[in-house]
Amino acid sequence: MHDRVVITGIGLVTALGNNVTENLHNLTNAVSGIKQMKFLVSEQKQFPVGEVKLSNQEMCEILDLPYDCHISRTSLLGILALKEALKDSGLLDTKGLGLISGTTVAGMDITEQHYPEPLPPNKPPVHDCCSNTNFIADYFGLFDYTSTISTACSSALNSLILAKMLIENGVKYKVVAGGTEALSKFHLNGFRSLMILDENPCRPFDKTRSGLNLGEGAAYLVLESESSAKERGAKILGVLSGTGNACDAFHQTATSLSGEGAFLAMNKAITSAGITPKDVDYISAHGTGTPDNDSSESAAILRLFGDDYPPISSTKSLTGHTTSASGSIEAAFCLLAINNYFIPQNVGYSAPDENCIVPFVGENTEDLKLNNVMCNAFGFGGNDSSIIISRYE
Repeated sequence: MHDRVVITGIGLVTALGNNVTENLHNLTNAVSGIKQMKFLVSEQKQFPVGEVKLSNQEMCEILDLPYDCHISRTSLLGILALKEALKDSGLLDTKGLGLISGTTVAGMDITEQHYPEPLPPNKPPVHDCCSNTNFIADYFGLFDYTSTISTACSSALNSLILAKMLIENGVKYKVVAGGTEALSKFHLNGFRSLMILDENPCRPFDKTRSGLNLGEGAAYLVLESESSAKERGAKILGVLSGTGNACDAFHQTATSLSGEGAFLAMNKAITSAGITPKDVDYISAHGTGTPDNDSSESAAILRLFGDDYPPISSTKSLTGHTTSASGSIEAAFCLLAINNYFIPQNVGYSAPDENCIVPFVGENTEDLKLNNVMCNAFGFGGNDSSIIISRYE
């Protein structure tokens, strides 16, 4: 029997706040961080976004880095969140850690400054995803193992899944896993070409929904074996008890109508956690606010849980869709929900859709206890992932 994989640290930076405390305050009060773009230089001002409320220069000052146009915003966001996670877990000065980071945009914000000309030969390598992870790791000098996951919007959740596998198989005992993603012109224009951006705040699962709002941010969780955490007297925030990944390869970008990949991923996560669907107390949905995603995810949930499904909400109407970082950001939200006895509200919902589940828009009670929470992240190409985070007893 494997030693349980527990979570001992959280680091968060999103449109809701620059740390865990600010994120928790705005999450519990349903305060959206989606605004008109401020830092992204784009002609597409009609699209609201979930930007982190810090400039690159401000982040460099916080991190004691020289302000350098060679440093990507993706890396800066990642370092901010990772530093908080390490501090929270008491591992800020511990060497020999593993780092798994998910991203897709990576250093695109640097590359597009020179487009259509090639990057100058004297530029440090910042464009590709692995360079982004290595830059973040080099800032700390604590990691002897790094890996990069790039599976679109399931990247960060897949990072957590890989971290759990490494720990269970004795490859590493302490792994920091998550993802980081910054907004870029490439990012915004790419999603606009798919015609799935909304000029108004997004409304997941609502009948009037017409698309998503892009966001940016980063989140990392510190994972380790239960014995390791106990040995060093670490506070344990939760258990990563179940994981599931599946790929239905239905289409390059569209989701399948039946939600086959989502159903398989959720079912695997529940099975590996050793629980039943009735044991799940809350589902943090992928819930992008696009017509296809929300109906497809609803079909998969209804197939697995039936009509008696647990409370469900999407936090993307608060943060925007942070794409590759969304899985770890929302997993962090799930941990906060477990430890602070609340369910995040599905902001913006008002009109029921017969093809969708009815999300949680009610009030939280003081005695709300979540024992098992499901977190979903579904990526392009049908790469779908789901995890179960359980209360630590």
